[in-house]
Amino acid sequence: MHRCEDGKVAKQIKITLVRSYIGRPEKQRRIVKGMGLGKMNRSVILADTPEIRGMANKVKHLVSVEVLEVSET
Repeated sequence: MHRCEDGKVAKQIKITLVRSYIGRPEKQRRIVKGMGLGKMNRSVILADTPEIRGMANKVKHLVSVEVLEVSET
């Protein structure tokens, strides 16, 4: 769990590679690999930042994005 500077818990998103990046442009391949995805149906949990959202938006036809609810305990 990641905490922000003000002590609040940061939101996280789960990104899953649902379509192959074979035959896609090199830029899209680099984006997918940059998010830590290498194989089909694998998921990564990343911080919900504008940068990660932008990367996911560029390859939205290859991935599924799910917002994780984080409870403060």
